[in-house]
Amino acid sequence: MTKPIQTINRYKADLREFQFLLFEQFRVNELLGHAPYEAWGEEEVKSSLTECYRFAREVLGPLNVVGDIQGCKLENGGVVTPTGFKDAWKKLYEAGWKAIAVPAEQGGAGAPRCLQVLIEEFLSGANAAFNMYPGLAYGAAEVIEQFGTSAQKKTFAEPMISGAWGGTMCLTESHAGTDVGSAKTTASLNPDGSFSIRGTKIYISGGDHDLADNIIHLVLARVDGAPAGTKGLTLFIVPKLSVNADGSVGASNDVSVGALEHKMGINGSATCVLNFGDNGGCKGWPVGGDEKINQGMAQMFKLMNTARISVGVQGLAVASSAYLNALDYAKDRKQGASITHWKDATAPRVSIIEHADVRRMLLQMKSMVEGLRALAVKLSMHQDQVFVHEGKDDAKAAYHQGQVDLLVPLLKAYGSDQGFRVCETAIQTYGGAGYTRDYPVEQYCRDAKIFSIYEGTNHIQAMDLVGRKLGQAGGANLQAFLGDIAKFVAANSAHATLGAAVKKLAVAQEAVGATAMRLLMWFQSGQVGLVPLSANRFCEMMSELTVGWQLLEGAVLAEKAKASVPEAHPDLAFYAGKVAAALYFARNVLPGVEQKAQLLADEDRSPLDIPDAGFATV
Repeated sequence: MTKPIQTINRYKADLREFQFLLFEQFRVNELLGHAPYEAWGEEEVKSSLTECYRFAREVLGPLNVVGDIQGCKLENGGVVTPTGFKDAWKKLYEAGWKAIAVPAEQGGAGAPRCLQVLIEEFLSGANAAFNMYPGLAYGAAEVIEQFGTSAQKKTFAEPMISGAWGGTMCLTESHAGTDVGSAKTTASLNPDGSFSIRGTKIYISGGDHDLADNIIHLVLARVDGAPAGTKGLTLFIVPKLSVNADGSVGASNDVSVGALEHKMGINGSATCVLNFGDNGGCKGWPVGGDEKINQGMAQMFKLMNTARISVGVQGLAVASSAYLNALDYAKDRKQGASITHWKDATAPRVSIIEHADVRRMLLQMKSMVEGLRALAVKLSMHQDQVFVHEGKDDAKAAYHQGQVDLLVPLLKAYGSDQGFRVCETAIQTYGGAGYTRDYPVEQYCRDAKIFSIYEGTNHIQAMDLVGRKLGQAGGANLQAFLGDIAKFVAANSAHATLGAAVKKLAVAQEAVGATAMRLLMWFQSGQVGLVPLSANRFCEMMSELTVGWQLLEGAVLAEKAKASVPEAHPDLAFYAGKVAAALYFARNVLPGVEQKAQLLADEDRSPLDIPDAGFATV
């Protein structure tokens, strides 16, 4: 008889840290009670955090290991999700967590994006594989809401937002990979105005499941006679099951699951090969109608932007729980004597948190997790400010949108890269125990590896940053970003506790600014080959600059707040931890930004110059 899988929640989060970011560092109170967030106050935000954290621990957390061990199954042409997922889907939508930031007129709660991003951290941290399904449905619905016709919004987006239907994004094809423009999926106009879709897409997250009554696929395809490359791609609404005139679900729309991928992690998320139109009966409709033919990539970028933010949050979320689990283990596990008694074989064993290298790993993880979370909230606060100023103050709206555009590739790339690194360090903190399934960190590490690959590999994020984002608005967005840091440096470089660290931030800022100019010079001087060779390093530089800035900004506030906290109050240690994390990052990570700038300046071409046969003789 099969042994039942133990359903125990291992997800952890620090609600005090979330409240610090929202109410002390980013001052969300200045948004609350005013349009478009007039229905939200401090109490509503705090209660939402508390209740969603409870939901994550009680409903999603216990299913994390279930999804990992059971995985998904392909039975009778359809995907069967792990035990408990369907009930969790129902409870998720009943609680309204996926629609918390959806405007009220679209069936949501109209919350600020800065709250939504932390709600997403709870859901992804508790069960990253499960949250893929509603996450993609939300992103696809957003695209239809923004670009679709009124009829498409009513017919498709509304049931997707309510959880009655799911959704996906279908870009990748086996021969194309990242080269989306070489997609071969075709779309041929039918007499009734629909298009016949034919082709195969791979690596489709949530491509099929048994959680909802229908799944709406957003499919990039090429209309007959369209131009080559990305300019000839159109985004189509392609239901799994046909939709009747009254909105009810009908027969199959000739969308079939070719296979399920067997993966290293996120096993509870069905990653599918999808075949469209094998029997000539698959119908789709252009998002926004016929006038939006060949505009698919511009529309898809809306979904990809949402997805890229979500992936950065996934990295943060899984890393945060890995860190907090490692911290609990380090407090409990006794091994070895204190270094002060290292020669005494009879000395008592101490908790491993007392050992210097364990403390270093814990502070390294803490600083990275808290810095990534601050980056995510800062990005979402810029999004909120866009909504506040849109149509009222074009200059402010443009400034905030420009900062969103710059920060998205940083959050996705650095958040996913460092999320994996934190999970790796968490395993090291446990020692051999961390490599076993007795503890959650080995699953966190396996789950986290995909984050740097999907929704555009991190090299794609880096190329997006250096090839598109740095030059947007004639470079004004970058100059505004660097200017904001310069203002912080000027205000805090003489700080009694943090001044030396702030000066390290200033050096890193100058290095990033100078390197951005070097990249521009390479473009202009015909040394374009150096750009993709160096893009990842520059993306990392700019990310570390941003994280260091946000940590120090929080530390300045924490240092000031400490003065009014009673000695026995737990906030005293909390604020001290904020300062320690910022100092650690400034002293151990920020100096690397200047070093990386020098490495770029050296213009090493060895990866370009080595002959193909020089890599190996096999």
